[in-house]
Order: sequence, then structure tokens, then C-alpha cells
Amino acid sequence: MGEKLSAAAALADANVAAGVLALRPDYRALLLVAEGLEPGPSDGVSEELLARAEAATAGLLAAGPVEELPHIAAWREAYRAFGAKPQRTRNSLEALTRRAAAGLPRINRLTDLYNAISVLHQVPIGGEDLDGYVGAPRLVQALGSEAFDTVADGVSVIEHPEVGEVVWCDAAGVTCRRWNWRQGRRTALREGTTRALFILDALAPVSDDDLAAAGAELAVSLRRLGPGVRVSERLIAGAWDSGPA
Repeated sequence: MGEKLSAAAALADANVAAGVLALRPDYRALLLVAEGLEPGPSDGVSEELLARAEAATAGLLAAGPVEELPHIAAWREAYRAFGAKPQRTRNSLEALTRRAAAGLPRINRLTDLYNAISVLHQVPIGGEDLDGYVGAPRLVQALGSEAFDTVADGVSVIEHPEVGEVVWCDAAGVTCRRWNWRQGRRTALREGTTRALFILDALAPVSDDDLAAAGAELAVSLRRLGPGVRVSERLIAGAWDSGPA
């Protein structure tokens, strides 16, 4: 196995292809790398965050259906722009928000906290094991030949994205399909994950300040997962100017 991707290289070399920004000039990605994590089961801290997220969702949905929430509606438009059907392939934020009414999943404290913060701030967040990466993350429009390691009907399979589909990938293949729909197994968080990459996706009407607030709460929560946790970040911005705060 080759040398592990450093946090500095993961952030510095990450990029978003021009074709993706042409689809959505308002797109921004906030990338956080956390090192020194101490894995563990769901605990009181993650439970408190999840309960807050569930309560916040109940308030949001009192005003209207999930698909009309502003950021979820924006992601539905983005999916249509590259040919995906949002009714069939829901972005991660919509999927979690829909689950919140019946209770968000309790998985482990690392996954719990980023799921909760995604719902609380209404921003899609992907969490991945940095040690599974082969080269830096890139957001591109797929050629269709890239490998995607996943499970179908309980069986491990290699799938391929559709031509033009927006995917996160590295040098070995696709790490997340349809922008923020489904993550692959190779870079999935594991019970023993100590180095994680988090990708926070934003479209208008989410402002840069909104995105920064989500990242800040995520960073604070991650630092509670061990005395030696180190968090670094980078914002990749498109052409959209959020204007003065």
C-alpha cells in the first residue's frame, strides 16, 4: 500500500472541475480534515446533537414539505441539471431530513455528529476515511468508466457512474456518486477511523457565513472526540459572490 495522503495534500490539491461550476456557479465546498480522532460508539454528546437536530427539523417541517426547504430545493435543481431524478436519488441532506421525523440513525459518535450538524445547518455533509484515499478529492463530471465500489442486494459490486454525472473521486475511482447522494465503501468511515475528511456542500441561498457556521460547529464537535484532535480546512468557492454579511 502506498504512502497515506496527508491532510495538507488532501486540502491543497482538492479541486472542483470548471464544468461542475458551469452547472452551478453558486457552488462552494468547505473541506475539513480531522486527525487524532478517537473512535467510539454513540454517546451522550452525539445523542444531544441528534436530539437537537430532530427537534429543529420538526420546526422546519411545520411550515411546509421537505422538498420546499430552500437548500433542499436548490439541490433538487442541481440534480436535474446533470440529468438525475431527485425523486429517485435524494441528496444526503434531503434523505436525513426526511428520516428525522421518525428519528435519525444512531451509528457511532463520529457519524452521528456530522449527520446531526448536516440537519441542524441544512447543509449536505459527507464524512470519509482519509486513509482510504488514493490522491486528493476531485469533483468532476464522470466519463462513465470510473469504478464505484458499493453493495447491491447485499453483494459487493463495482458500478460505474453515468456519463456527465457529477461525482467526487480520487485517483482510484468514485468516492461519492451524484454529488452528495451515495458514498462508496473504499473510503467509508470505519470503526477504527482516526483521520477523516468531511465535505460540506453549499448552493444559494446558503451564504458563506452559513457554511462557515456549519463548519465551525463541526470542528468544535470533532475536537471533543479526543484531546489530540487536529482540524484543518479549506474553502473552495465558485463564481457566486454571497455579498456583504
